[in-house]
Amino acid sequence: MSWLKRFLRHVWMSPIVLRRQFPPATLAAIGKAVAEGEISHRGQVRFVIEAELTTGQLWAGTSARQRAIDVFSLMRVWDTEENDGVLVYLLLADRKVEIVADRGIHRHVGDERWRAICREIEHHYRKGDFASGSVAGIQKISAELAYYFPAEGAQTNEQPDMPVVL
Repeated sequence: MSWLKRFLRHVWMSPIVLRRQFPPATLAAIGKAVAEGEISHRGQVRFVIEAELTTGQLWAGTSARQRAIDVFSLMRVWDTEENDGVLVYLLLADRKVEIVADRGIHRHVGDERWRAICREIEHHYRKGDFASGSVAGIQKISAELAYYFPAEGAQTNEQPDMPVVL
């Protein structure tokens, strides 16, 4: 994809488009899916949506993956007791989903499984199905977390369940 084409997509992206594709009901459904999933596991899932990158980030060639890693750090998703935080990051202008997982869960699941979940979410998004695509992705992530970090006794919610819009 050309740099100019990507730049124009980001310039044309607006908060209105983001709110149309992720209205309050969709954000609530995502938060509910995260909360329900965390009943079955000890992991911590964060969902972050960013409409577009800044001109500086685009000029620097920042990829969705690089930005997801930055957001993982900024949101302190890594700051969990068992190193089991998972960030689902959507860069809406690129329609690109990235999953960044802390080392405790990543060593079990691995890059290929995370990429498969991203592709599934992106497939839903290409059809304009943002709510069920997001929920389906969270359910798949929760299944992985439940397998490797099943719920045990009283749990502490270390990360907010509601999605963040940057």
